[in-house]
Parts: sequence; C-alpha cells; structure tokens
Amino acid sequence: MIQPSVCERREATLHVEDVEIRGHVIDSLILPKILDGIGAGGGSFRIKKIEIGQTHADPSYAVVEVGAEDGPTLDRILAQIADHGAVPIAACDCRFVAADCQSAFPDDFYSTTNQRTEIRLAGKWVPVENQEMDCGIVVNPQASTARCVPMNEIHVGDPVVVGHAGVRVFPEERSRDRQTFEFMGSTISTEKPKGIAIRNVARQLAESRAVRGKVAVVAGPAIVHTGSGEYLEQLIRRGYVDVLLAGNALAAHDIEQSMFGTSLGAYLDREGLAEAGHEHHLRAINRIRRAGGIARAVEAGVLTSGIMYECVRRGVDFLLAGSIRDDGPLPDVITDVLQAQRQMREKLRGVTFCLMIATALHSIAVGNLMPAWVQVVCVDINPSTAVKLGDRGSFQTVSLVTDVAPFMRALVEELAVVDSRA
Repeated sequence: MIQPSVCERREATLHVEDVEIRGHVIDSLILPKILDGIGAGGGSFRIKKIEIGQTHADPSYAVVEVGAEDGPTLDRILAQIADHGAVPIAACDCRFVAADCQSAFPDDFYSTTNQRTEIRLAGKWVPVENQEMDCGIVVNPQASTARCVPMNEIHVGDPVVVGHAGVRVFPEERSRDRQTFEFMGSTISTEKPKGIAIRNVARQLAESRAVRGKVAVVAGPAIVHTGSGEYLEQLIRRGYVDVLLAGNALAAHDIEQSMFGTSLGAYLDREGLAEAGHEHHLRAINRIRRAGGIARAVEAGVLTSGIMYECVRRGVDFLLAGSIRDDGPLPDVITDVLQAQRQMREKLRGVTFCLMIATALHSIAVGNLMPAWVQVVCVDINPSTAVKLGDRGSFQTVSLVTDVAPFMRALVEELAVVDSRA
C-alpha cells in the first residue's frame, strides 16, 4: 500500500514548482545542466533568486521556478533535474511501497545514481547507505535508515522508495586539484601528456596509504603479457594495494609466468615461443587445483613468485570473478556471477581510490558498483574502455590512453621518488 505524500502542488494554468540548488553550482556547471534539462524536457524556468559565492570555497544558492503545460510533464522534468541536486522547496516525505515480487522492484521505483543521496522520512533527511547506481532504495521506517539494494536482492515485503518526491541528490563538485587532474588525463586521446597525470596517480596512492585509505586495483591479463607483472608486485610489496579485483586470466597467466617463465606460451625474458607452450597455462591451473587453491600452493611451496604470490604473502585481499571463457578455472575463481558481484560490493566498501589497468569488462563492472565520490583512474590502450565507463555513469573517471608497460614503469618510478621524500 502506498504511503501518502504530505506534499501538495500549487494548481495554476501553468503547472509550476520552485526548486532550490545549493553548492558549487556555477564552477561545477550544475546550474547550466539543470536549466538545459528543463528546456530539453519541454518546460520553462524563471530564476527567482541567486546568490553566487565570491571565492572558490564559497557555495552558491539558487531558487528556480520550473513550469510546464501539464502535471506529467512537470513531474518528468522534476525527476530529471533531481539527479543534479534540484530539490523542491515544498518538501515532502518520500513514498514507498512493499515489494510484491521476489527479485523485482515495484512499478515507478526510484532508480538510484552513484551520487550522494538522501530521502525524507518523518520530516527528516536520512542518508542512503551503500550508494550505487542502478539500484532501488529500501527503507527501514522504524530505524529511520535507507540503503541501496540491487534488483536481484529484493525480497517480497521490502519497503521500496517510489517516485522522486522526498529524494534529493548531492552532485559531486570538482575541486581545483581534481579539475587539473582531469584536464591532463580525462580527454580520451593518445596525444595528451601523461607525465603529470601519472605523477598525480602516484601522489594519490601515497596519500591514500598515508591516511590508511583503501586502494583497489582492477587488473587485466595484459599486465602479465607485457611483462609488467613485476611492477604490480612492487606496488603490492610496498603497501599500495589493499584489494585486487581480476579474472581467471590474470591469475592463470601470472602463475604460468611464475612456473614456466611464459605467458600464453611466449617467453617474457626473451623472444620466442616455448615448445608446447600453449599447454603451460593449463598445467599451471592444474597444479594449483591439485594444491587446493592459490594460498595453499604458496604455503606448500608450489607457487613461489608473482602477483598472486605477493597477494598471499602480504595479506592483500583479492577476488577473481569468472567468465564463460575461462579455462580450468582456478579453484579461487567465483563462477557464479551474482555471487561474484555480491562479494565485489563487499570488498569495495570503503575504497577511497581505484586504479583500473588494461581490462574493459572488469573496469566497467567495478565502475558500476562504486559511488561517484571515489576517484577512479582507468589506464587502457583501447579508448573505448574509458568511453564505456563514462557512458555508463562513472563520470568521475580520469582516463589515460596508453600501453600498460610504460605506465606501470613510470608509476613505480614516481612512487620511488615520493617514498624517498617521506
């Protein structure tokens, strides 16, 4: 049963609603986006009040009257601009209904963004926990709490927020440092200078380690194929990685390299293919399966070097999510995709910085699970990876279009400079 809204809209020939926008709405281009959204949605606007901050630290404030020819059009416009932080002044509590179908939202459910969100319960604004895009919001009215829940984890009876009334979003605002970082790296071009961007990545990694932040690295098998595994190993040994997210391929070829000196049967320290090298990754997987897993293989001395070895030795948490392409797979690989997704959510809790290296599918998957305030750097030779991340809503991503080997080498060198100054 729908909880009635306490909000009443003024009736007029032109349907109108006053909304307010707060924060750095000018330099972050939030106000222009809202005004463009009103026009594109077939509405009109009148700026009734605006106070512009006089310094970079001062927030701005605006009251905008939104008008439309009919109620449904106005509702549609208000829903659209709400994602940019436009909140109706005539505040009302959110509405929620009990889910009537397992693993499905009620009709007209509120679809979340990856930005900070609050809902209004009993006249008070309550923060939404576990912020994630493309989820619903489940409410606990008794405890006055709310959290993002993915569709497949909805249970019959869960109170799910419907509509946009009583929901407000706080768009991420860019600091001056972040704008500089984005200017140097976010334009998707191979011709952009990379040195300053890599230096900034090193600085952010060092700052995260210094304040005991949580760094996630999303890694693809190209790290091993290009001979860059040693650099990731150094990052792990020096405490710059808290959680590693990857697939069967990264681990399998890393272990193959440790055991046979090859990746996909090709030698990494010299030219040429190993005789019967195409079998090496299977033989490596088989040895790990016989040992009972990666950690047991390290304990038994079966695995003595490499990225996965360093993770085990240094206590770095890792998650290997499977795919339909996997050989073996390694016994540590989670082959149930929904279970893998659940565990990825848990391991990403509290992450403050995420470095994605040479993997399209895992980068996009992780990007979908993270809130907008987590800084993300995506490094890939293929520009489409960065494009897809942005298209799917991970707008906070800074992208570097470059080969993984020179990036990893330069990053380790920059971190050595940072460490020498500490």
